[in-house]
Amino acid sequence: MAHRAVRSSAVLAALTAPVLLLGTATAVAAPGTPPGRQLTIETVSNPRPALVSGGQVLVRVVSPQSGGRVDVMANGHDVTPGFRAQPDGSLLGLVTGLRNGANDLSARAGGHGRDRRANLRVTNHPITGPVFSGSQQLPFYCETQAFGLPAAAQPFCGAPTQVSYQYRTTAGAFAPLADPAARPADLATATVGGHAVPYVVRVERGTIDRAVYEMAALYDGAPSPVAPEGGWNGKLVYTFGGGCNAGYHQGSSTGGVVNDLFLARGYAVASSTLNVLDTNCGPIISAEAAMMVKEHFVETYGPVAHTIGWGGSGGAIQQYDIAENYPGIVDGIIPGVSFPDPLSTGGPVSDCRLLERYFAGPGASFTAAQKQAVAGFASYDTCVSWDKTFASRATATGSCNAAIPVSARWDPVTNPRGVKCNSNEQLVNQLGRDPKTGFVRSPLDTTGVQYGLNALKAGTITAAQFVDLNAGIGGLDHTGTPVAERIAADPKALDAVYADDLVNSGSQGLRETPIIDQRTDLDLAGFGNDIHTTEWSYVMRQRLLRANGTAGNQVIIENHATAAEAAAAGVYELDAMDRWLTAIDADRSHRSRPQKVLANRPGDLGDGCYLSAASRITEPLTYPASGRCGALYPVAANTRMVAGESLALDVLKCRLKPLDFGDYPVAFTVADRKRLRAAFPGGVCDYGRPGVGQRAPIGTWLSYGDERSGTTPPTQPR
Repeated sequence: MAHRAVRSSAVLAALTAPVLLLGTATAVAAPGTPPGRQLTIETVSNPRPALVSGGQVLVRVVSPQSGGRVDVMANGHDVTPGFRAQPDGSLLGLVTGLRNGANDLSARAGGHGRDRRANLRVTNHPITGPVFSGSQQLPFYCETQAFGLPAAAQPFCGAPTQVSYQYRTTAGAFAPLADPAARPADLATATVGGHAVPYVVRVERGTIDRAVYEMAALYDGAPSPVAPEGGWNGKLVYTFGGGCNAGYHQGSSTGGVVNDLFLARGYAVASSTLNVLDTNCGPIISAEAAMMVKEHFVETYGPVAHTIGWGGSGGAIQQYDIAENYPGIVDGIIPGVSFPDPLSTGGPVSDCRLLERYFAGPGASFTAAQKQAVAGFASYDTCVSWDKTFASRATATGSCNAAIPVSARWDPVTNPRGVKCNSNEQLVNQLGRDPKTGFVRSPLDTTGVQYGLNALKAGTITAAQFVDLNAGIGGLDHTGTPVAERIAADPKALDAVYADDLVNSGSQGLRETPIIDQRTDLDLAGFGNDIHTTEWSYVMRQRLLRANGTAGNQVIIENHATAAEAAAAGVYELDAMDRWLTAIDADRSHRSRPQKVLANRPGDLGDGCYLSAASRITEPLTYPASGRCGALYPVAANTRMVAGESLALDVLKCRLKPLDFGDYPVAFTVADRKRLRAAFPGGVCDYGRPGVGQRAPIGTWLSYGDERSGTTPPTQPR
């Protein structure tokens, strides 16, 4: 059984009492109160009162009359002394001591009438999680000591919070600082709001949602949620780390928080180990961890003007997926060397494993140019790299982290219930588990895929080679072991990945999210073995265009893989995103959020590329590449694109059409025709139709349950 979010069917909605599409309900007043005269109470540290965690929440009360007395109650207890008047006239206070489950908050102003009362129901969840991600992985191995925290115990891996201090030296390095009040002779300064401040950094580490979190900000005395520090610019950068793996351990790194690019400009920085995709290849789990860590940050430092996502590769995946399915956790994103989601890459990764096996055996006569044409990348070495670095993530134990004891790992004979190090393991609450194999249901599919189709049409490979390739490429079984048969997706997995938007459609939260896609070009000479190929930025753009009719909220900026250009790009893109979000925040028009995003994009911000660290040009970027940037930064394809799939690359399992030899520009021998029919007994991919199971997603903020605080959704077999 797997926790499932409620489907959009009216019949199903009638049969299931809990509502699992979690909407926002923040400012609440007495029913019937005229607008503008309301006393309102809202949660600030988490704008979704049903998803609060950790036993506390930052609350704002707005009174229709300034200066009058307002009393605030929490579960019948007076908490008014904890509130403090703010410059805008509201009251802000940290309410602590919340119990797990439902809590009732209320505010009352002096006098009589419905406009003098406001109530809010808050649901609190344990600091160890889950909140909405569903059942947590077991076993779960702790790694708190990697951060200097005390050893912790399974399964929650909790450790006491620790605070330390660092300072930036005039030589440009960070150094430990025992006393934050000290001012070393080599202490540098940071500039915040045009003012120089001592470059002293407060670093906090602890555990939230079973992960180790970190947050850093310039230090100007003890932080307070109701009186923000002078050294903080009021904005947060949330960092995400790369990779993709199965989990079952806490993780020994975060996205990184002690970063001069952010801190020197007054930004605070936060991250956690479950925001590193190589620890946790589950964007929903990552979204939950980010939400909980951000909530704790606000309860420590105060309200955040806006949050900017940052990180590359798997860090980019998390930004794209969180902004799409859990909008509001990050307000604008700067994904680097991006991919749209973990599952979209699964096809090319598995293809490369199969191609490597084929070219090492029956396809050994293929030349380097022919291999490259079949793979589609600028260099076939990219396929080699995919096979060496990430194909193991589809196996049973080929990518197990060292934190997972060998004795705990799966073995079909000696330990069939052991840990399976397959990256899909962290999607079990969405995809379900196959009772026949014990593995998570897989949406991976190669049935009907015509490998090398474009190479055949271009005359790069012969008809005989095309036939032999497709007859001999084989597939992978549920353990990742090569077999003779093609791969077939699980229908229930396909239903889930599209309904839950695990194959990122770009149709939900992303349509109203500012995006600066930071594409360090690794397709060029010297980087031909890198997996971070440029076409993926355009894959996401194509999905945005198809879903929304525009991709004006996504800017792609390309730069060479040099430290100088990367640094210049980072400075510019961070500043541009901040200006973009600030303008949106200031837009008080009646335009919709997507309209505000498009209307407030800075005039100097647009597609373009760096000619050098000192020279950036702005021009539309296209696929296929064109213009000056296209000449400097050519864009290739991948295995599925050269097999006939469209640029959107969102068909996990294609619909089939009959094999028609008239579709090919070559003649096949009688023997080759027989072999090709045997290779495609059900037909070949018809990419002119939607994929099997492909449909619009059912909504954002889906919940898969929190069984420990009484909000478990109904379960359905997958």
